Amino acid sequence: MGRWKPPPPKASPYITPAGHAALQAELQALWSRRAGVVQALAAAAAEGDRSENAEYLYRKRELAGIDRRIRYLQKRLPELQVVRQAPAAGRVFFGARVQLWRSDDTEVEYRIVGADETDAATGGISIDSPLARALLKKAVDDEVEVQVPGGTERYVVLAVHYD
Repeated sequence: MGRWKPPPPKASPYITPAGHAALQAELQALWSRRAGVVQALAAAAAEGDRSENAEYLYRKRELAGIDRRIRYLQKRLPELQVVRQAPAAGRVFFGARVQLWRSDDTEVEYRIVGADETDAATGGISIDSPLARALLKKAVDDEVEVQVPGGTERYVVLAVHYD
């Protein structure tokens, strides 16, 4: 028996214009940072014995991480579809800011965004998440039940708006 696992399902290709611009800016910044790391790596390599040179080993690892992220962004950016228009209806679709009432008497607000731009600090949840999938096509005053590790969580949609 091997340790092979099937690959995870592909993330949705949707992204907001701001998210797309942020990924492109990250790619440009990585290319700039890579040039500095390559120079530092060359300087560390010129010091002699590479097997015990911590600076050399660190820079090689750093360069590998930068190259990995650059490869990912170069493959991911062309397949992304930028969603520029908000739907006219008062229903939940991609890009919506949704105010929810939770079953524990608290209010939360989430924005449904692409998988590449999720951010818990700003309330951005992936369109592929269970909560976002349950919220799609819902309107104000609709109830939603979501399976969470601790059981079932209930939400009521209070407001839907788009930026």
